Amino acid sequence: MPKRSTLLAAWFCCALFAVAARAELRKDIEFAKPNGFSLTLDAYVPEGAGPFPTVIIVHGGGFARGDKQTYVPPLFEPLTQAGFAWFTINYRMHPQYKFPDAIDDVEAAVSFVKAHAKEYKVDLRHVVLMGESAGGTLVSFVGVRNKSAIKLAAVVPFYGVHDWQQRAEEDAAGNPRPSVWREFFSVPPGNSPEAIKRMREVSATTYIKKGLPPFLLIHGTKDEQVNYQQSVTMQQRMKQAGNVCDLITVEGGPHGMGVINNFPDTKVMMITWLKNTLKLKS
Repeated sequence: MPKRSTLLAAWFCCALFAVAARAELRKDIEFAKPNGFSLTLDAYVPEGAGPFPTVIIVHGGGFARGDKQTYVPPLFEPLTQAGFAWFTINYRMHPQYKFPDAIDDVEAAVSFVKAHAKEYKVDLRHVVLMGESAGGTLVSFVGVRNKSAIKLAAVVPFYGVHDWQQRAEEDAAGNPRPSVWREFFSVPPGNSPEAIKRMREVSATTYIKKGLPPFLLIHGTKDEQVNYQQSVTMQQRMKQAGNVCDLITVEGGPHGMGVINNFPDTKVMMITWLKNTLKLKS
């Protein structure tokens, strides 16, 4: 019969493993400090040994508002229920900072998550970048830039702007929207040759090439802040280059997380797409 000390040691090890295996939400983890500016993220680690497919979430707010716990919480529940680890991040915003600072921050977050994969039970083969509105714009750009060190498994932009020249043409046609984007991206006023050149430089569509990670675009047809046509154009150009790019069209969907909250089929389709694309077991 085993000694009492041996049984106690075995019980203690099992207890430690059970604690370590519990799902947990870790908050305010610093992932980078560019020029002394502390950037933090929150991390959800599922129950179990892992590793788990992982989604890094980038919030919206017009490049000037919001943080890691605003706008994006409706994404947490479906990802959690589907067995994903997820991270929601902060990044540098207008007016203190300009493009490409936020792009650098998103890429720094991906690098941090990958460097700490063992600690957070991250499956390095299945790291997905997801963002909404301004965050959708940022993840789209990071996705098409496709740095080898980032190596994403998929990119999911919700109602992002992918072509800023198209956006400027919409504004000129009588559909003006807040112009913070011009300041954030250092785009001169109007449609001068200099302005158009800059718009192309900061547009995801400019950098589309073959060999990009699969994209899933999600966009409502009644979006009054970012024209649905942005996602149609992005999909067309991605496919023309030979990439996988699917589009969930939310008929009557607005700008914002209403496309999730008010249209529950959207999150079902999103999770199904992620599982199929990443070849995950149901």
